[in-house]
Amino acid sequence: MADTKQNTQETDHNQKVVDKAMNIWDKYSRQLMIGSAAIILLAGSYLGYKYFINEPNEKKATDAIYKAEDFYRQDSLNLALNGDGVNLGFLKVIEKYGSTKTGNLARFYAGDCYIKLDDNTKAIKYLNDFSTDSKPIQARAYKLIADANADLGKNAEALKYYKKAASHFPEDDVNSSEYLFMAAFFAQKVMHDNEGAKELFKSLKEKYPRTEKGFEADKYLAQLGVYN
Repeated sequence: MADTKQNTQETDHNQKVVDKAMNIWDKYSRQLMIGSAAIILLAGSYLGYKYFINEPNEKKATDAIYKAEDFYRQDSLNLALNGDGVNLGFLKVIEKYGSTKTGNLARFYAGDCYIKLDDNTKAIKYLNDFSTDSKPIQARAYKLIADANADLGKNAEALKYYKKAASHFPEDDVNSSEYLFMAAFFAQKVMHDNEGAKELFKSLKEKYPRTEKGFEADKYLAQLGVYN
């Protein structure tokens, strides 16, 4: 008898759960169906974009940038930027394929070209639009932005980006010590901020004591009176 009563209670409980679920479905079925359809649509759109637009464009961009990179290696900077009438330059690669990884890389190249052509405003524009997960390349981009700002006399921005370059990939002893040295030297010689320079040279000595710039820091710390 007890078993029968327990079974009846379980049946009633299960029925209540089912009824509650049905009530929820009746109340929210339209919203749930719309939500499901939206998820399916978004997933389909993403896959369609990836396989039918982005990946083909990535291949086209890789093919298109080849000659521009060749011009860049030859220091034919105007041809690298603008192409030769047959092959695209970096600027057209950015225009046509800017959403691809290769189009993004073209921004880095364009920024570097403009620095070498002494057009620092354009250099900063393209380098600020560039970003990458590759820490050494991103650190290099920050250093180039610093150089461009320094040439424009924007000293505070230049120092900020030298520091940013130095701290972005600290595991790279050689380049990070170089960028940190640039920050310290710039603070001392250009901004005449001796206290700031001291801290930066000390940081260089502490973080990278065995690098070339780490050894060189001693000379500047002595000039700044640290060892007196």
